[in-house]
Amino acid sequence: MEKYKFPQDFRWGTATSSYQIEGAYNQDGKGLSIWDTFTHSEGNIYNNDTGDQACDHYNRYKEDVKLMEKMGINSYRFSISWPRVLPNGRGEVNKKGLKFYKNLVDELLKVNIEPVVTFYHWDLPQKLQDEGGWGNRDIVKYFVNYAELIFDELGDKVKTWITINEPFVVAFHGNSRGDHAPGIKNHKVALQVAHNLLVSHGEVVKKFRNKNLDGDIGISLNLTPTYSFTDKKEDVQAAKLLDEYINGWFLDPIFKGKYPDKLSNIYLKKYGKINKKKNDLELINQDIDFLGINYYSRALVKYNPELKFYGIETVKRKENDYTEMDWEIYPDGLYDLLININHNYTDIPIFITENGAAFDDKIINKKINDSKRIKYLYSHFKSAYKALQNGVPLKRYYVWSLMDNFEWAYGYSKRFGLIYIDYKTKKRFLKDSAYWYKKVIKNNSI
Repeated sequence: MEKYKFPQDFRWGTATSSYQIEGAYNQDGKGLSIWDTFTHSEGNIYNNDTGDQACDHYNRYKEDVKLMEKMGINSYRFSISWPRVLPNGRGEVNKKGLKFYKNLVDELLKVNIEPVVTFYHWDLPQKLQDEGGWGNRDIVKYFVNYAELIFDELGDKVKTWITINEPFVVAFHGNSRGDHAPGIKNHKVALQVAHNLLVSHGEVVKKFRNKNLDGDIGISLNLTPTYSFTDKKEDVQAAKLLDEYINGWFLDPIFKGKYPDKLSNIYLKKYGKINKKKNDLELINQDIDFLGINYYSRALVKYNPELKFYGIETVKRKENDYTEMDWEIYPDGLYDLLININHNYTDIPIFITENGAAFDDKIINKKINDSKRIKYLYSHFKSAYKALQNGVPLKRYYVWSLMDNFEWAYGYSKRFGLIYIDYKTKKRFLKDSAYWYKKVIKNNSI
């Protein structure tokens, strides 16, 4: 295989999220999150799985950090569980919950792994959801107060911060489609949620600047490049509209200070105005230090007048390879996406904050041969390298995920990890991909 050498200061890491790995859902004074509530209602999750125990990372974090050290990882992106540190979302602080994150950060720094903190990866305190959750404008001040607490407690040791992970999923899967917590199916509510998430992001960036903290702050967006199935005008337009829905609805306010025109007009006619304040877009549009991109696949689009969602139909090329999530393996999409962002939105540093794949991994004689994952990662790293060669300021790459975990609506049925988890015993086993990734990091090349 040809060698692709990455820049000397390039960082390689892995990512996780609190609800997916920590478990200990009611241990040491943690409050309930919307995902605790959602998973405890029968029929919401495959096999009625819950994150009650997950990978028990809360009690095994030292072992997990040792495994990261063994893999040679130099940066670890994790999220803080808001209800673990503030059981009611505001007010009284849970000292034991806070201590867990302080210990985790210390443990990482001991072995020279950089901690990267995400404030919100979907586990909203249930107490705040009871008051309208992200649909209630008051959430902005609660989120800023929570972030400030974490800045004050960890700001001397953590230098890289991510405000919100995938606001698209929070808004539209959680509040329009209802297949994620809190399970609401109301598109107007989802639009308000999307706006309040972006305002909250803006306010936390502002708070970070006002505190003069040493480090960088950004946001992680799940971005999906859209391609039209044919050159027909209606297919091209359908692909453009889907691009506005998934990508532009968040990229445009953050980098251009406005929502996309076409979709804004459609939404205005259909749902009326959402509640926003005069300087909201200015707040959302302020400078960030990096953009985090979560990339998994592309969308191939054709126009179908019979479909309710503006005639947008996503189609599949049967001859291509797919992951266990039924997502097309399309590494060229990562290159196209990076070039597009760099040319049309921003020239700030870009981090791939998530990229990875679920496959049907089997443990045979204590070994996990996940050659499909290695092939997947190799092809995506190669696309990232090509983007770097073409001037994209890509600085980091976080593989999703460090370990197999609770995959939201899919429960434990999909394995994304570099580490295999035996969910019965909670034993950890490094997959072949973990050993392969270790070599990539050591050589800083593929």
